[in-house]
Amino acid sequence: MTYTDASLDALRHAGDELADATVATLFERGEVGTFNTLMRYVATVGAPLPDGLPAVAREYLHATSAPPAWVDWETMERARLFFADNDVHITTALSFAAMPACYLVPHVAKLLSATHGLSYPAKRMAETGQFTVYLMRPDAFEVGSRFLPAAQKVRLLHASIRHHLRREGRWDSAALGTPICQEDMIGGQMFFSLLVLDSLHRLNVHMSPEGAEAYFYAWRVVGALLGVDQESVPRDLDQGRAFLDRYMLRHMGPSAEGVHLTRQLVELYEEVVPGTVFDPLVPALIRYLVGDTCADWLEVPRTAWDRLVRTVPHLLGVLETAEDRSPLAAWALDRLGRHTTLFELSSLTRGRVMHYAIPEALRPAYGLSPTVPPPHRWTPPPPAPLD
Repeated sequence: MTYTDASLDALRHAGDELADATVATLFERGEVGTFNTLMRYVATVGAPLPDGLPAVAREYLHATSAPPAWVDWETMERARLFFADNDVHITTALSFAAMPACYLVPHVAKLLSATHGLSYPAKRMAETGQFTVYLMRPDAFEVGSRFLPAAQKVRLLHASIRHHLRREGRWDSAALGTPICQEDMIGGQMFFSLLVLDSLHRLNVHMSPEGAEAYFYAWRVVGALLGVDQESVPRDLDQGRAFLDRYMLRHMGPSAEGVHLTRQLVELYEEVVPGTVFDPLVPALIRYLVGDTCADWLEVPRTAWDRLVRTVPHLLGVLETAEDRSPLAAWALDRLGRHTTLFELSSLTRGRVMHYAIPEALRPAYGLSPTVPPPHRWTPPPPAPLD
């Protein structure tokens, strides 16, 4: 698949017909409050739908209650094992690279500021972390799982944002396209998949090509569940590189909202890191993973740790080699990584389950896994040639 500015321009004007129609009907009939109240009881796969659920919501939930028929479950299992082996590294990449990358797209930063208060970035981080953990559980698509209901709710959340911004005239559709359009949804999918893999490679995490491809595939499944157009989405890592390179060159840049969101993110993670001695590690790691130009746009502070953080890949390389060669080291490091991930998530959620709901209004201040070493290591696809 070839991506051009013209093809991406077309994606800027496409939303999600099913979710958009569902949300529009809920608002027209004044049923959003009822929906949000009752959907708190629909948290796991197989749970009966509550009495009184609006008919249009019931139809939407039935239509989106199963994963796509084309899903390759062997590949999804490889993705789960990849996550189990690398969960703490993936969490790090999501937190210190993928999330700041969202802030590098000015119109996305504006959207985030409208849907999550600038002073409360923990909410979005907690929702993203919880969503990823749900996805990578062995029973993610089985009865009792929380993943599918979460995906259904997130899809409606996106549609509600489109609804508000259009209805209230606070979005320049002619200049910016549809809010949370197909291009931006695919861009977000690339941030949480390919950009995470890029960051793991930069951190010297050992990955097999099969594991990296499976992780990328899992997020393609997520995209389908969230309403991403499967005719336009990248099917493999090379296509993903072509899309991501062009998307970032089209849109990335500085913005006041991006700077503010980044500052709040840094402060949030400084609170999660025990004590204060290691606080400078937070901005130093963001700067290392996103690069100096992007870090400057986000006004990530420079610290004395900027040079020290460059030793992290060497340390991780030693640990990864030990893990590859020793079953005991692999077990110990995997356990440590798992507990670290759970600690980070519990710190963000304060031990609560995050609920996804349709906002009845936006912020008024808004303006516009003996282990055998892999036969070869995964390396990122090369930059895509741009015409």
